[in-house]
Amino acid sequence: MTIQAPPIDESFAKLPDDPQIDRAVAALRENGFVVHVVDTVAAARALVLDLIPRDQRVFTATSETLRQSGITAAIDESEDFRSIRREAGRVETPYERIVMGATPDVIVGSVHAVTEEGHLVAASASGSQLAPYAAGARKVIWVVGAQKVVPDLETALRRIRSYSLPREWRRYQEAYGRPSVIGKILITERELFPERTTVVLIKEEIGF
Repeated sequence: MTIQAPPIDESFAKLPDDPQIDRAVAALRENGFVVHVVDTVAAARALVLDLIPRDQRVFTATSETLRQSGITAAIDESEDFRSIRREAGRVETPYERIVMGATPDVIVGSVHAVTEEGHLVAASASGSQLAPYAAGARKVIWVVGAQKVVPDLETALRRIRSYSLPREWRRYQEAYGRPSVIGKILITERELFPERTTVVLIKEEIGF
């Protein structure tokens, strides 16, 4: 039986205007996040690589934003960083790899929506990256295309279901022969630990 791919709401690919970005950035900072706003993907990549300590274990979450920006390859294929994914290639089971990524010194990833209220929302099929996002990692770096800025949490959840999931559904179907699903959703409203979570917001469309 053929499963029909869900439709994509392309309105969620549109970049916001500067006042929307400014509201989101101000709210994120008020909620305890460190925020950098950059104009280009290249600038984001350079910044992220500079933020990662060379002597600490770093885990790259599965992310189209990281892949498209070249950040994943720059970390996992370089001897300059202590890549957990590179080390995980030597373990035997998927669960062992999940455990290795659960408590890194640094996790680099992305989210599917940022609200003008200063909240960040990430969805996952397995949830493997959500534990280090929430608490397991000492430091979190989220790289986010500005098209993910939305007014509020209700719109953020709608964006995940009507844009991020359909895009990932198609990517996963092409890569693995089966569709993806939403298994778990993490909503981060505030960061209690100073300097723990950094958001690098790019004024370009990238990722889902």
